[in-house]
Amino acid sequence: MNKNRKLLIYKILLVLLGIFTITLVMKYLPRIIELTVSLDKFRGYIVSLGRSGSIVFIFFQILQTVIAPIPGEVIQVAGGYIYDVPLGIIYTTVGMLLGAIIAFYFTRLIGGSFIQKLLKGENSQWMKNIMDSKKFSFILFIVFLVPGLPKDFLIYVAGLTSIKPLRFFGILLVSRFPWLLASVSIGSNLHYGNYVSTMVVSFIALISFVLGIVYKDKLINKLSYDKNVQESYKAKAN
Repeated sequence: MNKNRKLLIYKILLVLLGIFTITLVMKYLPRIIELTVSLDKFRGYIVSLGRSGSIVFIFFQILQTVIAPIPGEVIQVAGGYIYDVPLGIIYTTVGMLLGAIIAFYFTRLIGGSFIQKLLKGENSQWMKNIMDSKKFSFILFIVFLVPGLPKDFLIYVAGLTSIKPLRFFGILLVSRFPWLLASVSIGSNLHYGNYVSTMVVSFIALISFVLGIVYKDKLINKLSYDKNVQESYKAKAN
């Protein structure tokens, strides 16, 4: 089978997967949101599924990565609340990576023009700037690492660039892992009643998140400013 035929098959499968996912989400999104806003409700639902609960949990994490309205923090905390730290971090990380793979290859294979249209707004200009930066990989690492910065949509944007998939997913995994671990640890401590540990980790996470929100614009401007990029824009304008 030649390369073009394989690519066509991948595109068709991705489209079918997208249609299937959108159909499910449209039908069950209110229920999904209702479940994921409460740790106890979500835990009760996953536990009620028995052995298939872990698969459904991973599916929820995939959805959270691909679809923004689903609260990711609740799912990640629930990973520790339901499965404790070792299994919780494994299931959460697997779901996050699978969701990122879907988002990345959606852009790269079939959705590039759609994502480019979404980038035309003024609020997305900084993303267009960093795409042209020579420090794109480093900037990605910082954005994924710092709480409060937009992350999930940037996975789609990365698919527009020439970054190698393994490099991108490596950056994503290393930068997101500390906060995934923190969220899972909070859930585990809540489950076992270790409230002092929960408060300490939560306080550190909260302070980091607040600092990320407060300095978000300054950090984005700093990261997205690239002399070569700015000069190229000026040349095009002239």
